[in-house]
Amino acid sequence: MRTKLRHRSGLAALVLAVALVAAACGGNDDDSGGGSGSEELSGSIKISGSSTVEPITSLAAEKFREQNANVNISVDGPGTGDGFELFCNGETDVSDASRAIKEEEAAACKGKNIEFIELQIGIDGLAVITSSQNSSVSGLNFADLYALIGPESQGFKNWADASKLAAELGSKSKLPSAPLSITAPGEESGTYDSFVELALVPEADKRIEAKKITEEQASTTRKDYQASPNDNVIIEGVSGNASSLGWVGFAFADENKDKVKLLPIAKEAGADFIAPTPETIADNSYPLSRPLFIYVNKAKLDASPALKAFIDYYLSDEGLANVTEADYVALNDEQKAKTKSTWDARTVGTQQS
Repeated sequence: MRTKLRHRSGLAALVLAVALVAAACGGNDDDSGGGSGSEELSGSIKISGSSTVEPITSLAAEKFREQNANVNISVDGPGTGDGFELFCNGETDVSDASRAIKEEEAAACKGKNIEFIELQIGIDGLAVITSSQNSSVSGLNFADLYALIGPESQGFKNWADASKLAAELGSKSKLPSAPLSITAPGEESGTYDSFVELALVPEADKRIEAKKITEEQASTTRKDYQASPNDNVIIEGVSGNASSLGWVGFAFADENKDKVKLLPIAKEAGADFIAPTPETIADNSYPLSRPLFIYVNKAKLDASPALKAFIDYYLSDEGLANVTEADYVALNDEQKAKTKSTWDARTVGTQQS
């Protein structure tokens, strides 16, 4: 089982940075991998952003450093949104992201004259989770999720409180009469944004048409739940309450399946529930699948041979193997070819249609 790199505390991140600097003093004569293998490379690379992508990037950084001891790489994961704020202020070289950059974030980068290269590096699924003790819920559809977590569910304290709204949206699920305790990502997290976009917006659009909510409400959740950017806190909150509900990235939920239950999901009311697995996430049959990205500052890339060498390694077959080593889903051949073509051409801007 891989080392759990996710969600270092600030102290742990500092320890890592110190360790990397200390290692630089020792050097390494082994040229068996990790980028260029050149002791002439030197400098610092600063990476921030998604806590979901952080374990992949941390693995890549550690392996690259084994052959490039004079390059100091710092990696942290405050969240996709926070990472883009730093990136578009020019404070980082690379931004990890569990969703594509938003229009307003791209505009913020443009306003600071920051050009970026967008590179998809893997695939993740969002896992909807409950306590392993919760035998009353075996699967949920998007209508259920909207009724339980969407903007109209504010104040619902019992699962059954959402039954009427779920039924209005076509669900025939029998929601239990049990206290509803939600622990999940907050608005600073890309996992929050992806969940809203994938699970809630399709139902929210119907509510806009019915004049039940505004367009502004459609891109939000209820506000009255325990929100945290830390997946460990979410797992503890969900596992510690018998009738809980929440969501995290699939890889982290799968690592903790002894503590929480991963719920199968159906996109449409009445459709078959699909359990999250690497296979169903890769073929997009699981409704809550999402791409994972890194964004590279073009100007900093042009000025830093070390940064170029690191991204070369990251996107090599050896580097992309870190995606599956970190328990995420690899790109298929077509996706991998698109990423490598974007990198080789140094194509700037978003590649998402």
